[in-house]
Amino acid sequence: MAAFGRANSGQHFLNKEESFMYDREVRFRMEDTMNAARLEYTEKGVMNLASRRCDIIRISQSSAILAILTQYNLPKQFYLDIPDARITKVGCVLMKVFPNNTVEVRFLRLLTDKEMNKIFVYSTHPAHKNRVLDIRG
Repeated sequence: MAAFGRANSGQHFLNKEESFMYDREVRFRMEDTMNAARLEYTEKGVMNLASRRCDIIRISQSSAILAILTQYNLPKQFYLDIPDARITKVGCVLMKVFPNNTVEVRFLRLLTDKEMNKIFVYSTHPAHKNRVLDIRG
């Protein structure tokens, strides 16, 4: 029992190798954007996917801030679809829930430069109004 109490007394839950890996991870700068998106996840272990609308208000290659339109319980893992940019099934992990109906998520893979450009081209944020789609491969 003493060992259990000591293990949970505020120590970090990652072992040394994992902690080192996350501490050394590259941080990508978040940029303001405004894109319609959709969250997809399974509800209560059922096979069918539930879908909820949201807006991406800040994004980087590794994470995003999403504005949720209504309050509901979001699972820890889900998929993010960005229909305008034709980006589907980006795996996400819920990192933090803010009181103003926004959440921070981490992507399970890095978005490519091409995907980021497509997101900004279809953004309705004023900072991206002059972006054009590069159609070269």
